[in-house]
Amino acid sequence: MTDNGIVTQKEIGRQIYGIRGQQVMLDSDLALLYQVETKILNKAVKRNLDRFPETFCFRVTEAESESLRFQSGTSSTGHGGRRYLPYVFTEQGVAMLSAVLRSETAVKVSVEIMNAFVEMRRMLVNNAALFHRLDRMELKFFEADQKFGEIFRALENGKLHSEKGVFYDGQVFDAYTFVCDIIRSAKRSVILIDNYVDDTVLTLLGKRSAAVAATIYTKRISDQLRLDSQRHDSQYPAIGIEILHQAHDRFLIIDDTQLYHIGASLKDLGKKWFAFSRMDTEAGRMLQILKRP
Repeated sequence: MTDNGIVTQKEIGRQIYGIRGQQVMLDSDLALLYQVETKILNKAVKRNLDRFPETFCFRVTEAESESLRFQSGTSSTGHGGRRYLPYVFTEQGVAMLSAVLRSETAVKVSVEIMNAFVEMRRMLVNNAALFHRLDRMELKFFEADQKFGEIFRALENGKLHSEKGVFYDGQVFDAYTFVCDIIRSAKRSVILIDNYVDDTVLTLLGKRSAAVAATIYTKRISDQLRLDSQRHDSQYPAIGIEILHQAHDRFLIIDDTQLYHIGASLKDLGKKWFAFSRMDTEAGRMLQILKRP
């Protein structure tokens, strides 16, 4: 917030959400910014309905309300206790609101809000390629509006990172750390599909929490691997080993939802160039195939 009590453009940007392919703000958020009650704001709109067509203002549906909760990252949008679904305002609607409310605060806040909308459009344009890739890869599993909200927060916080990449020969420790971090992130289960397993892989899977189940699928259980496994299980949480002949590549599944394709066997990490990528959309299908009798 600025010294004069006006909320900053960055703070306003966190309250801009994606609905119906548009960027909008909630009536209750605007009421707080304009320093009026939500019901007063909405009454002012109803008195001037001819100034607020649906392209300026509309009431959200139940599904859109859920989307707003997802985008805000909370169990509720922070405006609980309401009997009715909220109204949202597009950029044009916000501009009209300042004219209807006719207060000095509304005018000053509207300037910051307009700047925040402009900045949001700039971010969308500058990251158009990123949104296009996400749309193609994940749209069938997530509503685009929800994903946009998640990306906005990640971009703002500087936390957006690639989920695919390449390790080169000699990056043994980097590759080892990368896989260890994935395994440590597991809360319930780790499933490894890898045809070339030895005791070093058992050590890697030992990085998981004690309560996390671990299973390896491999094309052959050698006498040495069976012996290594028995010795490991006598001291540490057991790792299940199953036969699987259908797989060629290496995969790591975390908590039945996160699927990583890893180009190298875990025992050879960093010895040669290899690529990794995350492809969660295939996790469910792969698990169904693994669990078939």
